[in-house]
Amino acid sequence: MNTPTEMESRPMLSGKCLCGAVHYAVKDEFVYALNCHCSNCRRATGSAFKAFAGIERDKLSITEGRDNLLIFGEENAHDVRCKTCGSLLYSVVRDGAFVHVTLGTLVDTPGIRPGAHIFVGSKAPWFTITDSLPQHDEFG
Repeated sequence: MNTPTEMESRPMLSGKCLCGAVHYAVKDEFVYALNCHCSNCRRATGSAFKAFAGIERDKLSITEGRDNLLIFGEENAHDVRCKTCGSLLYSVVRDGAFVHVTLGTLVDTPGIRPGAHIFVGSKAPWFTITDSLPQHDEFG
């Protein structure tokens, strides 16, 4: 069992956009990590899927470039990008309570790895999943 001191000493991870205008810090306390193959995530990333890790929204903070953020969506459900380079940094989800941090924008290595593929029922037909992670047609 972890002692309170061990729990408090979990590292902060750093992340940033492609051009470096926006930096963020997030606690290495992710609750889940998934690879999402839905059409929205594919379009948002320009890739076959979005690898992300979910965490409570208050555990992520912008450390540099707050004025360079581009918000796309509604108050409690939106994507956060760098307005200079367009990098998708994270998505605000679950009525604003959580963020889905795009794993590709982390500078540091998180303690979590994606545990499943979701929305494979709508995955890109040109992409083949080759790992042994569980696959769900919709959300888990």
